Amino acid sequence: MQSEPDGTAIASADRFTHVVQDEAGFARARQAANRAWALIPIVTASGFAGLGYEIVWTRQLSLALGTEMMAVLGVIAGFFGGLALGAFALDRPIRRSQSPSRIYAILEAVIAVWGLISVWLLPAAGRALAPLLGTEPSAVLLWAGSLALPTLVLLPATMAMGGTLAALERMTRQARGEARVTAGVYGANTAGALAGTLVSTFLLIPALGFSGTLLCLAAVNAFCALGALAVGPAAKADTEQRRPERIRDVRFTITLFATGLLGIAFEVLVVRLAAQVMEDTVYTFAGLLAAYLLGTAAGSLLWQRSGRDANDGNLRGLLAATAFACITAAAFAPYAGRLVELVSTADVFGELAVAISLFLVPATAMGALFGLLAQRVSDQRGSVGSAIGINSLGACIAPLVAAQVLIPGVGAWTALLAVALGYLLLLPPGRSALLWSAVPAMLALVLWLNPAPSLTRVPSGGKLLAVREGPMATASVVDDAAGVRYLEVNGHFRMGGTSSTRSDYRQAMLPLLLHEAPQRALFLGIGTGATVVGGTQMPGVSVRGVELSREVVDLLPWFVNPPPTSAPRVTVADARRYVAADTGQHDVIVADLFHPALDGSGALYTVEHFGAVKRRLASGGIFCQWLPLYQLDLPSLRAIVRGFLDIYPDGSAWLNHYSVRTPMLALIGTQGGRHLDTGALAARLGNPAIASAVRPLGFEAPIDLLGQYLGGARALSAFAGEGPRNTDDYPFVTFDARRNVRALNAAPWSLLLAIIKDIRPDPNELLADGAERDALGARLSAYWAARNRFLEAGASLPGDPRGAALIEAASPGLIDALRLSPEFDPAYGPLMGMARSLLGSDRAAAARLLRKINDVAPSRREARDLLLREFGLRNE
Repeated sequence: MQSEPDGTAIASADRFTHVVQDEAGFARARQAANRAWALIPIVTASGFAGLGYEIVWTRQLSLALGTEMMAVLGVIAGFFGGLALGAFALDRPIRRSQSPSRIYAILEAVIAVWGLISVWLLPAAGRALAPLLGTEPSAVLLWAGSLALPTLVLLPATMAMGGTLAALERMTRQARGEARVTAGVYGANTAGALAGTLVSTFLLIPALGFSGTLLCLAAVNAFCALGALAVGPAAKADTEQRRPERIRDVRFTITLFATGLLGIAFEVLVVRLAAQVMEDTVYTFAGLLAAYLLGTAAGSLLWQRSGRDANDGNLRGLLAATAFACITAAAFAPYAGRLVELVSTADVFGELAVAISLFLVPATAMGALFGLLAQRVSDQRGSVGSAIGINSLGACIAPLVAAQVLIPGVGAWTALLAVALGYLLLLPPGRSALLWSAVPAMLALVLWLNPAPSLTRVPSGGKLLAVREGPMATASVVDDAAGVRYLEVNGHFRMGGTSSTRSDYRQAMLPLLLHEAPQRALFLGIGTGATVVGGTQMPGVSVRGVELSREVVDLLPWFVNPPPTSAPRVTVADARRYVAADTGQHDVIVADLFHPALDGSGALYTVEHFGAVKRRLASGGIFCQWLPLYQLDLPSLRAIVRGFLDIYPDGSAWLNHYSVRTPMLALIGTQGGRHLDTGALAARLGNPAIASAVRPLGFEAPIDLLGQYLGGARALSAFAGEGPRNTDDYPFVTFDARRNVRALNAAPWSLLLAIIKDIRPDPNELLADGAERDALGARLSAYWAARNRFLEAGASLPGDPRGAALIEAASPGLIDALRLSPEFDPAYGPLMGMARSLLGSDRAAAARLLRKINDVAPSRREARDLLLREFGLRNE
């Protein structure tokens, strides 16, 4: 007969059962904690890859579609539109899934695969679209095409990206066993995006190019997918715990949409203003974006840490705080230039310091605000997908609103006040709303009544004549104290002026004279218009100009005003896209000086662009690419030369003038390759119609032009050596911006002296065989030696000597140059000018100088005649 268990046995069994259950519970808690910690690197890595893709893809698309504002706006809209569509479409499957980790892994796998496909697909699609758009598409067509390309080509990846945050939020919620993790997940993901911005821009792309970077990002996606499968548990769907609700509050939906619009609009406006005081390189934009993401991540994490409820009271406070932060940024922005003067913006940390001062506080408020909004949606629906979708739709149209409505309508600075007002209008109604909005509204009113000073720097004694502010740039016409008028873009980039008109005309005439009979000329980039107008001075040549900035074109009448019969036709378009879409043939194509450090300019020096230009040259046509040696460093110059020689194996290098202050180098390539016909050149220079246009510029005889020759293909190849080319996939020049910015602080002649030292011109590369080479070869060699000595003498002048000090410092070098080549007019003319100026102050010194001139250049009669006339002396 079985006995009943006594009370002691039962109690012992109960204790044992509780111990086992407690240990099992502790084990599950430890596993959950481990899973939660393991998700952190996955959440941050996902954000890292997402921003890395955005940076690479937007830059690849700009190569194909151009950097015109409507093209850029279309690309951004397409990217955010894909995110919004993915967030909406994937919200329900993620919310109802028994295993969100599996869905997340699939999404990351899709992104990785499409990232690899985009290595080939995106450039190919861009090349196909440019001809379809044509050379002069309407603004609507350009925006639509630029929207359609990323939307269609990148849609699988952008839709998948739109669902990753919702999946990560649900995975984290399951792992932690907490309902309120949304802001923390968003903050960690944004922190990863911050890292992705910096690592992609400063490390991956400069080292690996776009394709290599995409491969690395695909590997990050693979890590995220495998990590999610290893970490993520198969948990019950939240639909068993909470019945999802629709967002029925229309005001709350509007707030989600509007905060996306206002946040990205604020970013666009601040970046636009910062470009006027910072260097405006690829690293400038990366620093500004990093500062924005830093604030957003910090705000989200701080909101998560606070543990506050997502109620209307807290929403009012955050909306008012965001408005106040935007207003303070507007108050500080006009004076950011003073901070720039305190730090070196050529240094990475200097630019980051300026970016953080502009963005950190407003972006922190915005990050906390979205954390609250997303948490409320998660509380209602069990997923943040709809919050991401609605917010992304607002972000989708924000750049268009900022660039096409706010900036043209009220200006970038005043538009910041409008953004702040927008946040105040979103405050939930109630008596406390008036209290929250009072201080920001009053501060905005004070700033509006006392507008910010212009960011254009006017020199002491000068004046600001005209300003055109647009979505692309702020262009200004400034007079300095000496009455010299110049064009300034974005506050500190000088694009020429009245003091450089002669040099600008020579930029046009050199390639036009090298062609035997030019009829059609295309100028890429026009600046003040002097170069393109100079091209119209050549008889029989039809000239067309292409300029990116509408603001610059609007200011052309301040510098050039040609008669209607000879005025060139100017098209506002991106030069790369124009050339790719053009179907015409041109005898001469001239590419202006493009500041290599300026974001976007490096794309105009790539192998692919040089090839596209060559396809637009008629038989025997000439392409001339001008390079600003005073804005370049040696590695960038060599990379450009290597790429140029790949497309134009007969390439040669020429100088524009012999000034050491603003030295310019022309790379000349031809369609077909040929030696220069000096006989034909002499005949053209003797033509009265042509002579009247070119003689005032110093082109009287063939040697005046040929003297500017620096070297042919063999000499250039030896100078460039082995190394990287500047290509679309490996944009060496764009990411060499920091060194090119530092080159601005070096002596402007540094690179010029390095070139004339390393490149030795050979008459055999320039002249055809026969009597022509025999007659000119020795003269040219002497002339080139005199030119180089002249340049060295100019670079060695101490400071800025005037009067007698200038004569004493400069005359020995000029005498040396004239000794090497008596027909070197750039030395002979100044020497004679010095001698004449001494006649009125120091006749003995004048006599000594005239004797030296006559000694080294006895064939030049002017010095001898002046000696006879003034002193009755013969130089025996």
